[in-house]
Amino acid sequence: MLPVPGGEIAYEVDGPPGAPLVVCVHGMGSNRHAFRLLAATLTAAGFAVARLDTRGHGDSSPDWPTYDAEHVAQDVLALVRHLGGPAVLVGSSIGSAAITFAAAAAPEQVAGLVLVGATAKQAPLGPLMRLGLRAVLHSPRLWIAYYRSLFKAGRPTDFAADTDRLLAQLRRPGRMAAVAGVIAPTSVWWTQRAAEVACPALVLMGTRDPDFRDPAAEAQAAAAAFRTAEVMMVESAGHYPFLELPDEVNPAIARFVAEAFDGAVRPSGA
Repeated sequence: MLPVPGGEIAYEVDGPPGAPLVVCVHGMGSNRHAFRLLAATLTAAGFAVARLDTRGHGDSSPDWPTYDAEHVAQDVLALVRHLGGPAVLVGSSIGSAAITFAAAAAPEQVAGLVLVGATAKQAPLGPLMRLGLRAVLHSPRLWIAYYRSLFKAGRPTDFAADTDRLLAQLRRPGRMAAVAGVIAPTSVWWTQRAAEVACPALVLMGTRDPDFRDPAAEAQAAAAAFRTAEVMMVESAGHYPFLELPDEVNPAIARFVAEAFDGAVRPSGA
């Protein structure tokens, strides 16, 4: 556990000591196990991979004063400094916002960003959507049903056991409050800070991501917020391409990570 202001963050690290560091940040209602397949690919490629449970999620402590992405970014940076950065940061869903805030706040600690399923447009919800969201955010079982619907191209072989574990965690006191707190209104949307990010970014999106009416347009909008970003669309995938099509997606992420570290250490003008 890593003590930070407001509580403790659970994390685990795989890979060789002293290797270039990748830190993975999950989305709302998930946990660090979401990156288990990506971690295996990255460690095989020679990277050290840290996966953390964000505030109130997984095995991290509950009852934080705030759960928004800008404050989660401070926890991410605390872990990078604790383990020895710089690091490439991988964010899933709202985790993409957190890693962007982190890169803007401490550019010397971040060599690159991978944003998966990032929400670029802060669109207001209609009355029916707000009602449905309120119901889902107060019921672990409804949340798991929603989570299952986000997979379009396939599921990992351990999907049933993993979702059972996730459901058990969400039933702990205070956990659904943390899930709801992740999307509490904030004064600054992450895309407003993206232009300050100097490192390269990869925006990765499934073509069938059900969170978006037009996933390709959402990915382009996210990439346009950065100085330097590329887009990778994953055909047929939903919101979790790195779990749905790991043999296709995770080696591509590993290649981007290697290039980001190579660029970070390359002398200027080389």
